[in-house]
Amino acid sequence: MVSIWAAVPFVLLLVAIAVMPLIASRWWGRFYPLAAALLALPILLGYLFLARDLGRIGLVLGEYFSFICLIGSLYVIAGGIRLRVVGTPRPAFNVLFLLFGAVVSNIIGTTGASMLLIRSFLNTNRHRFAPYLVVFFIFVVANIGGALTPIGDPPLFLGYINGVPFFWVVGKVWYVWLAVLALVLGVFYYFDARNRAGRSGPMRRTVVHLQGRRNLLLLAIVLIAVFAHAPVRELLMIAAAAASYFFTRKDVHRRNQFSFKPIIEVAVLFAGIFVTMAPVLQLLDVNATRLGLKSAGDFFWMSGSLSSVLDNAPTYRTFLEVALGRHGNNIGTLLATHPEIVKAISLGAVFFGAMTYIGNGPNFMVKSIAEHRGFKVPSFFEYMYRYSLPILLPVFVVVWLLLLVTH
Repeated sequence: MVSIWAAVPFVLLLVAIAVMPLIASRWWGRFYPLAAALLALPILLGYLFLARDLGRIGLVLGEYFSFICLIGSLYVIAGGIRLRVVGTPRPAFNVLFLLFGAVVSNIIGTTGASMLLIRSFLNTNRHRFAPYLVVFFIFVVANIGGALTPIGDPPLFLGYINGVPFFWVVGKVWYVWLAVLALVLGVFYYFDARNRAGRSGPMRRTVVHLQGRRNLLLLAIVLIAVFAHAPVRELLMIAAAAASYFFTRKDVHRRNQFSFKPIIEVAVLFAGIFVTMAPVLQLLDVNATRLGLKSAGDFFWMSGSLSSVLDNAPTYRTFLEVALGRHGNNIGTLLATHPEIVKAISLGAVFFGAMTYIGNGPNFMVKSIAEHRGFKVPSFFEYMYRYSLPILLPVFVVVWLLLLVTH
């Protein structure tokens, strides 16, 4: 059994990601790969030579490789698509933009939608930029939006391959999704309406221009590849990304300020996160049945809270297995007799990914893209205490009440 002390490197890495950019940003910018490697190394050595659990560490590395192939290919392909919005950004337009991103997230995934739309959203609001714009983009497009389909977010895809019908989630949670979006976008409108920066000039009609259309086909290839098996899946993603990079016109990359620095930063830090997270997930696997989970609310808050800092896909899988163990070990039986529990696990895993920068892969990528383009974004802790805790927690209480009412 894994010791609780094995979780220390994971905690230290989270603290470093949160604190070091604030107290030693220049040092962290140069040496974050070394920090991630030093914290991951004891876990790797422990699994290889003490536990001799080659299977588990191989599974972790395989999941990381699949993750980085997906997010990396979408980053490169989206970097070859220039969605240019010309006009004066009004609060109503920004609300519609985010709502459009939420819908698209269910079609091309939260990662795909985030990579496709974040540059345009930043460019459109560059003269009136404020940090809340990045925050609400992460809330809506990178997380909450993708709660309806297995393509939307990885936890739901795991549910699909484990027997949850493709359209089951959308049929059961669409009203919760609409309520959450309405609340979050309502708060966003309040923030955006108060932001008067850059509005002194004449109002211009909004016009949308799209360049790099061939990359939309490559984007479709990556999305289709998600349903393939390894290593075909990863090879297709790598090939699509390479084709996009070499055949996209250089002026599109230049205007998008395309650079590999954000994806390198994400790849390095998430390598450390995946490795150091392995014993934490193993501890969760072993002890999940002792948590006393009974109601849908229990599953919602516990799966959600852990999805805020752990990979939400294995967290979803763990709590789904706990629910199956309690209710017949058959997904059909569970869906028929306790659908509210599967709804709770699904919503908790997806929605709570917005609580921190590391709650979901696209979050950190959006943050990195904004920073590398010169936009100021909230720090790790500021993101939480100024935005996610005061805004999202009350919204999630509403979700909990809806689960109780519709039980």
